[in-house]
Amino acid sequence: MTAGPADLLDRRLLFVTGKGGVGKTSIAAALGLLAANRGLRTLVCEVDAKGNLADFFEASPNRFSPQELSPGLFAMAMNTEESLKEYLRLQLRVPLLGRIGPFARSLDFVANAAPGVKEILTVGKLCYEVRERTYDLVVVDASATGHIVGQLAAPQAINELVKVGRVQDQTRWMVELLEDPAVTGTLIVATPEEMPVTETLELASRIRAETPVDLAGVIVNKVLPELFGRGEEEIFDRLRAPDRVAELATAVTGPAGVVLDAAELAVTLRRTRAGHITRLRTELPGDVPLLYVPFLFTRTHGVRATRNVADALGAELGY
Repeated sequence: MTAGPADLLDRRLLFVTGKGGVGKTSIAAALGLLAANRGLRTLVCEVDAKGNLADFFEASPNRFSPQELSPGLFAMAMNTEESLKEYLRLQLRVPLLGRIGPFARSLDFVANAAPGVKEILTVGKLCYEVRERTYDLVVVDASATGHIVGQLAAPQAINELVKVGRVQDQTRWMVELLEDPAVTGTLIVATPEEMPVTETLELASRIRAETPVDLAGVIVNKVLPELFGRGEEEIFDRLRAPDRVAELATAVTGPAGVVLDAAELAVTLRRTRAGHITRLRTELPGDVPLLYVPFLFTRTHGVRATRNVADALGAELGY
């Protein structure tokens, strides 16, 4: 059973994914900040070690060892070699010092020959933190749309493939965590544009069909405000008359037509994007919540922008 949007931060593991450029990292950072501000001990993990999650908190680059960004808020970057070393140390009691060089190269070979190994090391680390209750919530700045399904499905696939032994035991508890909608959910971030909406609808279908993880919701990012209504549009049309343009030219700096063009462009963009939002609302399953984050008219991202997004998400969730 899918939980509602108000229950989002009651879960313990949230994967945030989406097409490149839609603001996936921004949303993951904001969710982490929102959770921490509500008193939850929160870890935000970026799967791509070359990501820029730290920029959204104006912090030093993330590493595998979590750094505390603010009271109750921690961040880390995934590293499969470090994850393997930790697994061997915790599960097999194998002490490892420094880099595992040749073994890491063997891991790359095995991972290429048996898809899912690296995904297991990534998802397994996250599930371990959830199982050990190190944090109240783990927010994952996950892989983009082209890779997230394989990542989420890996534990279940290996669990079904290997029927006995330690590997089967280790993946069983991961699957149990991933398939529990009260514990784990996936959020897809989209922008109200044609390609992101199309990819979001396709991904939503695949997540439900190919992974054990609940689709917790879709976050529509960069939603433009409605600056002008139908009444203002009629006024713009009347202002296009030559005598009105001449009068307007005396009241503004620069060609009057440019002012009207800008206003009409704002109306057109808003109306076009509203159509894409309507498509999402119509074609997504009815039990998938839609959350909206307004367009931030800023050129940079940092703590202030992250706070603004967190506030917008909090308002959507009723916090």
